Amino acid sequence: MQTEQTERQNAKHKKAMQKQKAKVDARIQQAQTERGLVLLLTGNGKGKTSSGFGMVMRALGYGQRVGVVQFIKGAQLSGEEIYLRDHCPQVAFHQMDTGFTWDTQDRTADMAAAQKTWGQAAQLLAADSPLDLLLLDELTYMLAYKYLDEAAVLEAIAARPAEQTVVITGRGGGSALQELADTVSEVKEVKHAFKAGLAARRGVDF
Repeated sequence: MQTEQTERQNAKHKKAMQKQKAKVDARIQQAQTERGLVLLLTGNGKGKTSSGFGMVMRALGYGQRVGVVQFIKGAQLSGEEIYLRDHCPQVAFHQMDTGFTWDTQDRTADMAAAQKTWGQAAQLLAADSPLDLLLLDELTYMLAYKYLDEAAVLEAIAARPAEQTVVITGRGGGSALQELADTVSEVKEVKHAFKAGLAARRGVDF
């Protein structure tokens, strides 16, 4: 049997939730424009690529057409690459294949690889591209290191098909990219196992 105090708490909670629902409904009503988005997942925390691939899986669940272009990564196999190649042959998948820039230590070769990989990405951003969603993983580093022309990259993203969504991951990216993006999320590092001497784990980190 409810006490008088419990009844008051329930009534207060219901009133607060009704107020919250009215705010949410009003925002949904205002958001009537439908088009593809640009999402930037940045910050120094772990999980940016994981979040990007989460959207890849979500889009595939709806039967949408998806592409993935990975900058920096590719020298080492990842679970995402294995899964897409084995189970999702319909996904347009490209990698720069050079690995991390601190491993290659060859700016000229890295720039050439970046420009070649960007050429593949640019085709997936072109006006005749059939893709619903394109993940440009670690693209921000290519801009930060000036391996790619920032203006050309931003222009291509802005000129993509109206219904295409682009997800960009990586630290930084610059103010111009943030301005272009419709949604910018920053992943903040609070604590990381690697700094405590714990090795990267298959299925978690790669």
